[in-house]
Amino acid sequence: MTAATGADGASLVRPGMSYVAVGDSFTEGVGDPYPDGVFRGWADRLAEHLADHVGEVRYANLAVRGKLMRQIVTDQLPVALDMAPDLVSLCAGGNDLLRPGGDPERMARVLDHAVGRLRAAGSQVVLFTGVNVGTGYMRGAIGLFARYYMNVRAIADAHDCLLVDQWSMRVLTDPRAWDADRLHMSSEGHRRLALRVAEVLGAPTGRRWDEPWPDREPVSWTRARRGDLAWARESLAPWIGRRLTGRSSGDGVTAKRPELTPVARGSVERSESESV
Repeated sequence: MTAATGADGASLVRPGMSYVAVGDSFTEGVGDPYPDGVFRGWADRLAEHLADHVGEVRYANLAVRGKLMRQIVTDQLPVALDMAPDLVSLCAGGNDLLRPGGDPERMARVLDHAVGRLRAAGSQVVLFTGVNVGTGYMRGAIGLFARYYMNVRAIADAHDCLLVDQWSMRVLTDPRAWDADRLHMSSEGHRRLALRVAEVLGAPTGRRWDEPWPDREPVSWTRARRGDLAWARESLAPWIGRRLTGRSSGDGVTAKRPELTPVARGSVERSESESV
């Protein structure tokens, strides 16, 4: 794959590149904690991978869990623009569409304007579709999300952006790709996604993101129902409670990496068992 290029045609995947991640819990890395409890996630893993395989990378992660599209565009986008990075990853809109009245076309118009600003400033942009998970609580909303992702594809085409098409990544439909809350990816899901983003950027990977999952023992009906009850009690009920009271999981949370700073080389080797 040809390496991603910036507005001037120069390769982005090179020593000294700068990368800013913008978004919500997906980009913050919820579901993939470091030992100290701070979330790692695919964006951190990607930055570490690039630093180890390409050279110096300066990286900022402005994403905060629970944020809506308007909050991301209002609070994070101007900061990213001020940094004038080579690369910006932008994923937003999922939290909006999980709320009543979510409008995929309206969200797409906001996203299109945001991407246009980033591209006009000279940054290459990586956009994302979501995973095609039409089971469980997502069954009734999957059509709404599919409409939004079709718009995301069109925006990527219109602005000559890079697109990470999770919809076609069947490996992410396995339950093991998801955290216990069934809303955020697990550490292994984040690891595989980081590999896929690196591949889209044209960076060397070595390992495959679509490696088949190992066989596992079938789950009995009784055990599955116990899991459903635990999930409803520990994840679904608190989520509904926040919606009813107007609270967000991101209340009081700030960006974990608010400034462009060099990524330590050797991060992948130090945590090889969990790394990209």
